[in-house]
Amino acid sequence: MEAPEWLRPESACAPPRAWEALEFSSDGIMVLDEASVIVQCNGRALELLQCALPNVSGCDFWDAVPAEIAEQYQDATDEALRLSPAHSFVAHQEFENTSVEYTFRRQGPGCVVNLKEAGATERLKRQLDNSKRYNQLIFEANPNAMWVFDLASLQIFAVNQASIKFYGTARKRFLSMGFDALFPDGEGAEVLRSLRADKDGNQAGPHLLLCKQRKMNGQQVLVELAWSAIDWDDHQAILVSIADVSERHLTDNALRRVNAELTQTLALRHVELQTARKDLLAFTQAVSSDLQDSLHAAHGFAAKLAEKYSSVLDNAGRHYVSRIQISIRQLTKLVDDLRTLAQLPLRLPAAENIDLAPLCHALVADLRKRNPGREVTVEMESSLPLVGSKEFLLTAMACLLENAWKFTAKKTEAWIGIDLSPGTVPGELVLRVADNGAGFDAAYEGKLFTAFQRLHSSVDFPGNGLGLAIVKRVAQMHGGRVWAESSEQAGASFFMTLAQPAALAVPEDARADA
Repeated sequence: MEAPEWLRPESACAPPRAWEALEFSSDGIMVLDEASVIVQCNGRALELLQCALPNVSGCDFWDAVPAEIAEQYQDATDEALRLSPAHSFVAHQEFENTSVEYTFRRQGPGCVVNLKEAGATERLKRQLDNSKRYNQLIFEANPNAMWVFDLASLQIFAVNQASIKFYGTARKRFLSMGFDALFPDGEGAEVLRSLRADKDGNQAGPHLLLCKQRKMNGQQVLVELAWSAIDWDDHQAILVSIADVSERHLTDNALRRVNAELTQTLALRHVELQTARKDLLAFTQAVSSDLQDSLHAAHGFAAKLAEKYSSVLDNAGRHYVSRIQISIRQLTKLVDDLRTLAQLPLRLPAAENIDLAPLCHALVADLRKRNPGREVTVEMESSLPLVGSKEFLLTAMACLLENAWKFTAKKTEAWIGIDLSPGTVPGELVLRVADNGAGFDAAYEGKLFTAFQRLHSSVDFPGNGLGLAIVKRVAQMHGGRVWAESSEQAGASFFMTLAQPAALAVPEDARADA
């Protein structure tokens, strides 16, 4: 199918190069033929579809959208377009946490699809609907007896399962009762006066009353009645929560006994946690040692194979040997990084006065040695003094510099900058490593420092996704934090704060992350 007449350059319905002009539209626009095959598509549509293909022309429209959206909306859309010239729906994309509005309009034998981000109203409506649903679920599942009544008519119109069990009556009968039916004679009126007085603002603070309740078998119990004025399905109502306190004084001794048992259990769990940490360290060392031995042997045999038998191998054979050696190096790096990530929280940082500049020079020299053909400009002050763990900071700087070195590989004039500046918090320094490399989408900044999270293809930029997770762990060991910034075509900057000066305590959350 050709593009519809109104999009053709020769059409009288549109100015020349009409389709090219649509590339500047803030909405996504797609033209489909009668079989829902994509004929034309602008760049904004590909962005909203989260489609990785550079060109989807010739693809079925429903193959280009996320699978969950196609599954949910394809049949309904096809049916709607058979009956009407236009149809629209709003689909929520969970991974991006965004909503996109799809609008289909018949155009000749095919149709035009318009895509745009759903506005704030749609997001607020979704949040409101979710909030109402969650509130209803919380109300029904709450272990406390809860019921809702209309303050004007005193009619009960909502009750949770705990109330049905507490009062001993069926839900249908409960919803036929009024407020007074749950109180002993005369007491309901006094409680009601208190509720209305509180609602009029005569009492500040929590709304809590001590009163009696009458169960359906006639038993009376002393309760704490907590209440709150709410808007429940457009009713001006009162939400009541009941706590039976008749036997509270009998539970004090049991509570003290439970507290003693909990204290003993916590002490035992602490001992078990310490043992588990030691076992983890021993396990990590044993596994990494065994893996390294095996990898070392495999690397040696592969090197011998390449050295002694290269002449008898054909090109494919030599390629296979090369791939084996590359894979062994990658796996060795992965084992080293996993061991570092696992062991860091189990060791205390030894704080000392250090200068990062010589350490960085040595790391950059090693990178140049590994890649002699690259020209990379490195800028930093002659001295970068701070207080911290030399061992840990050397590990973090190695990760940051290797990261910058890797992502500037495709730049003809690569640049890396390292600087140290005062932080916004007294006694804090901010270490920054910047580059003019590939950068990253700022929308995914929160995932950068999570283990095994990668924002670039391993084909373009090899790696295992652990380097920045190690940097985050080192920052935590120094009482700091990490973040990153990037702008399109302008590289990236990675920041790491370090508490200064003196003895560095290991945060509990850094240990718990292990």
